[in-house]
Amino acid sequence: QVQLVESGGGFVQPGGSLRVSCAASGRSLNGYAVAWFRQAPGKEREFVAAFSRSGGFTYYGDSVKGRFTISRDDGKNTVFLQMNSLKREDTGVYYCAAGRRVITSSIPNHAQYDYWGQGTQVTVSS
Repeated sequence: QVQLVESGGGFVQPGGSLRVSCAASGRSLNGYAVAWFRQAPGKEREFVAAFSRSGGFTYYGDSVKGRFTISRDDGKNTVFLQMNSLKREDTGVYYCAAGRRVITSSIPNHAQYDYWGQGTQVTVSS
């Protein structure tokens, strides 16, 4: 079992930056695909960014490319999402997810992930 806990969400003005964290316990994240998804009210869960199972490749949703960066600290078993140049449409609950059987073509598919955190709210507004 893997337990995931997100933190670092908050309120930020458009154009600002924020970093959210996903701390894992129970097992090492090595060998797991780890992803960030987000969900705004009334909308479907949207893929944001991910590490492949090997940890050697990163993937980003089209709406965040060039603005968001996913990174990890294996010593702390933690994955981060640095969000820059934030826009109002980035508002939502940000979830961390992990899965051992996620293949490359399925990385953006939230149904492929076995473990989820409780989410952290990010609000971008002036």
